[in-house]
Amino acid sequence: MSFANLLEEVRETNLSYMMLAKAMIVEDKAEAAFRLGISPELADLIASLSSAQLVKIAASNMLLCRFRFDDQMVWDLITDHGRQAHKDHGMRKVHAAILMASLSPAEV
Repeated sequence: MSFANLLEEVRETNLSYMMLAKAMIVEDKAEAAFRLGISPELADLIASLSSAQLVKIAASNMLLCRFRFDDQMVWDLITDHGRQAHKDHGMRKVHAAILMASLSPAEV
């Protein structure tokens, strides 16, 4: 993939992410802020953006979304890394969700 193609993919991802974020926020701000890992103030800001503003922000060559966590334990819980499928698979997902929920937006 060429650098130009990569930048175009980043812009398309940004636009998709911003449109999804705004739709989630309009539907349920508290739930969206939690799921996106953003503050309520940022949720309000995103909700107030016009379509033109979303497109302009998305045109950045810097990826706007990012992985919410860098904790190896969370990755291991989500992916079952190094383990075969177990009957506690659902509980591992719940444990990972609890760990991620305990992080403030500034930590993720």
